[in-house]
Amino acid sequence: MKQKITLLLSLLILINGVFAQNNTKRSLFGIHINSLDATSAAAWKNHENTFVGLAKLDRGISLSYWKLICPKVDFSVKGTILLHDYDVIDRGATNALNKKAGIELEPSLNIKSLKDEAVFNPFISLGLGIGNYSNELGAYVPIGVGVQSNLGNITYLFLQTQYRQSLTKDKMNSSFLYSFGITERIEKEKPKPVVLPAPPVVLDRDSDGIADGDDKCPDVAGIAKYLGCPIPDTDGDGVNDELDKCPTVKGLARLEGCPIPDTDNDGVNDEEDKCPNVAGPASNMGCPVIEQKIIEKINKDAGKIYFASSSAKLLSKSYPALNEIVAVLNNDTTLKLDVAGHTDITGNAAKNKTLSQNRANAILKYISSKGISADRATATGFGQEKPIATNKTAAGRAKNRRIEMVLRNY
Repeated sequence: MKQKITLLLSLLILINGVFAQNNTKRSLFGIHINSLDATSAAAWKNHENTFVGLAKLDRGISLSYWKLICPKVDFSVKGTILLHDYDVIDRGATNALNKKAGIELEPSLNIKSLKDEAVFNPFISLGLGIGNYSNELGAYVPIGVGVQSNLGNITYLFLQTQYRQSLTKDKMNSSFLYSFGITERIEKEKPKPVVLPAPPVVLDRDSDGIADGDDKCPDVAGIAKYLGCPIPDTDGDGVNDELDKCPTVKGLARLEGCPIPDTDNDGVNDEEDKCPNVAGPASNMGCPVIEQKIIEKINKDAGKIYFASSSAKLLSKSYPALNEIVAVLNNDTTLKLDVAGHTDITGNAAKNKTLSQNRANAILKYISSKGISADRATATGFGQEKPIATNKTAAGRAKNRRIEMVLRNY
C-alpha cells in the first residue's frame, strides 16, 4: 500500500511539472461531500489498525470559501452539517433526543507544496473548528492532508483527509473526516498582458510626432497640416494665422489678431479717441478742434461775470455774457464747459476756496436754468491757489478775482 501511495504522489508531481499554469490571486466558493469516521479514530488512538467500512461512515455536506493569500497558502472557511448521533455514540446517553446532527464552522490554513498554478498540488491543513453537537457546543483541531487539482484556473477539485482532535471530549469524540469537494473561481481572471513588438526607431528631433524625413521644420515642433512646421503668423503679432481675423496686419490677441479700430480714420484708435465717430487730432483726444474765435468769445464773456462783494450772488450785469455762453452751447451740442472760480488772498484761505466754488456753482445753476444739461458742465473752486498776478497791489488782486471758462468737446 505504501508503495502505491508513493508511486501515486510521484506521478502527481510529474504531471504537475508538465501542466503547471500561470495564475493570479483568486477566491473560490465550493461544496464538499464528507464522511465522518469516529470509530476508527478511537481505535487508531489505542494503536489499533481498525478502519470501519464505507457503509458505516456518517455523512455530511459543507459549503466553503477559499482565498489565496500567497502563492502557496490558502485561507479557507467551511460551514458543515454532519449527520451523527452525538448523544448516543459520543456521550453514551440512553434517553437522548437523537437529533443526529452537528453544525460546524471551521477556519483553516492550507499550506501547499507547490504554487497555486500547479495542476496537482499536495497540501497540509491546520485549523480550529467549533460547532453545535446535538445541542452541545464543542471544539476541535483539524489536522489534514489533501491534494488540490487546478482545472484551467477556474474549477478546483479538493480531496482531503482530516484527523479532528476533540478539545471538548465530554461533548464529542475525536474523529476522521474524508472529504471531496468542487470549487469555482468567484472573480474573473485578469487577462494576460499582450507584449507587442518594439516599434521601429523613428528619428523625430523636435518630438512633434512627424519623422524627420517628412518634417519640413525638423528642429521646431509643428503639425502635419503644415508638414511639421508650426502654424504660421504672417503679421508677427503672436496670433497664428488660423486664429487671426486680420492675418496680414498686426493686432492684439484680445481682438482676435486685429488692430484696435479707428472708426473715423483720424489716426487715433477708438479706445483712445474721445470722439470715435468724428475725426480730430490726437492733441485734442481725437475730437475736432474748436474754432479759435469761439474760444476767444467764451474767454471774453467769462470776464464779464460779476458777483456781489464777498458773495456768490450773480449781479444782473452778468446775464448778457452768460446768455451768450448759453447760445454757444446750444449752437454746438458737442461742446462742454469747465467753469473755474478764483479769488485773491484777502481773507481766510478756506473761506476763499468755498467762495470760489459757490461762485462757479452759481454759473452752472444759471446756464442749467437756460436748458443746458448738467452733464455738459463742471464747476471747480480753486480759491487763492492759482493767482495770475501779484496779490501785493490792488490791480493784481483784481486780476486774481476771476472766472475762467474752458470749452471742450470730449
